[in-house]
Amino acid sequence: MTDALSLIDDWGPEKIVVVSHRRTGMKGVLVIDNTARGIGKGGTRMSPTVSVGEVARLARVMTWKWAGVDLFYGGAKAGIVADPASPDKEAVLRAFARALSNEVPREYVMGLDMGLTENDAAIVQDELGDRGAAVGTPGHLGGVAYDELGVTGYGVAEAADAAAQHLRLPLGGARVAIQGFGAVGHAAAVRFAELGATVVAVSTAKGALHDPAGLDVPALRAAREEHGDDFVTRHHQGIAVPPGQELTVDCDILVPAALQDVIDETTAHQIKAKLVVEGANLPTSPRAQSILAERGVSLLPDFVANAGGVVAAAFAMDARYSGFRPETSTIFETISKRLRANAVTVLEEAKRRATTPHSAGRGLAEERVRAAMRSKGRIGP
Repeated sequence: MTDALSLIDDWGPEKIVVVSHRRTGMKGVLVIDNTARGIGKGGTRMSPTVSVGEVARLARVMTWKWAGVDLFYGGAKAGIVADPASPDKEAVLRAFARALSNEVPREYVMGLDMGLTENDAAIVQDELGDRGAAVGTPGHLGGVAYDELGVTGYGVAEAADAAAQHLRLPLGGARVAIQGFGAVGHAAAVRFAELGATVVAVSTAKGALHDPAGLDVPALRAAREEHGDDFVTRHHQGIAVPPGQELTVDCDILVPAALQDVIDETTAHQIKAKLVVEGANLPTSPRAQSILAERGVSLLPDFVANAGGVVAAAFAMDARYSGFRPETSTIFETISKRLRANAVTVLEEAKRRATTPHSAGRGLAEERVRAAMRSKGRIGP
């Protein structure tokens, strides 16, 4: 078990709350990392393998992500140890929400992450009797359903396009491999195709498909709707390859959009892409990041590339009590503008500082958080 005290550094966490409920078997954790710039905001994930350490790492990413896009919320994350396919999911989720009623929504507003859906956000609101308890609810309940809209994947592709242009790598005709074809990966694939790129590989937990000539993205979406993750074993397109091999196929742009820690030192040496765009949180190890830089492979960090979801969440936060839902076009325009600008800024800063984009981007975010901490008296002048 992770020693919670060992997680504390100069930035946080400010609070770690571990909860449980005997009757439902619910076990969960909330990590509020740093609220110098605003109330804690981050997704809640449900997985049988959730741990305190994992949630703390993700909460820290949220701290940098909010600061990176210069929106005034704080880093936080929550996790529930449960199978999202379990018939007891709702009971467990309600028990989790009740257990955090002291923190939600006063210190933390729940959002969506792996294993939770728009309806789950609605259940949290219902359980706590407060529209402000969660964001990401369905549109018919007045929410900004950012998973349904595909805003995170859209932002990944927009950021990739800006980075590619900056690197003089035209996206038109560029070959893109995407690990993960869930809410983020499939929305990114759609936008990449709209921007003229060729998607040559996709994957799920069940396997991967590869076609150097390009995959039919609309057909893949339809197959996913019909068969779920199993579509990769049932679809006629491309060549079936083992999960993980999509990371090393011949391509121009690689998008790891599944889980954390998928690109280690060994994989970093095998990647053939010219640009890696982190659609998932924490997909590359620090050593892998250094190896990619040494090999001349550009990398766009997670807290820059996949920040479309937090931009949409900020709109949802503003709409929690007002009852006025923002225009979808406004959300997409803001995501495009902010993520494109951030992508170029981070790559330029990395070059100026002669360091990795992760270090450069995190340095910019740290400056903003440090300024807020100093203004509020949390650190010395």
